[in-house]
Amino acid sequence: MRLSQFQELMADEFGEVHASVLLNDLVLLPLGEKTGQAALDAGEDPRDVWLAICAAMDVPKDRWHGKPQKNKKPN
Repeated sequence: MRLSQFQELMADEFGEVHASVLLNDLVLLPLGEKTGQAALDAGEDPRDVWLAICAAMDVPKDRWHGKPQKNKKPN
């Protein structure tokens, strides 16, 4: 996952302000008791950070790959 995708998922799920707070303040035990930002700064894959945040925040598993797009046209 690219960092831009990670940032988009965070903003989509939590809103930009809350996403920023979570990224900087929420300590993620599975990532060595680091915040999401510290884990990213240490080179952790953004996907792993995203999944750890989803688990910590009880995001429903059906949204771990992003919220469904209501206006998305089928292929």
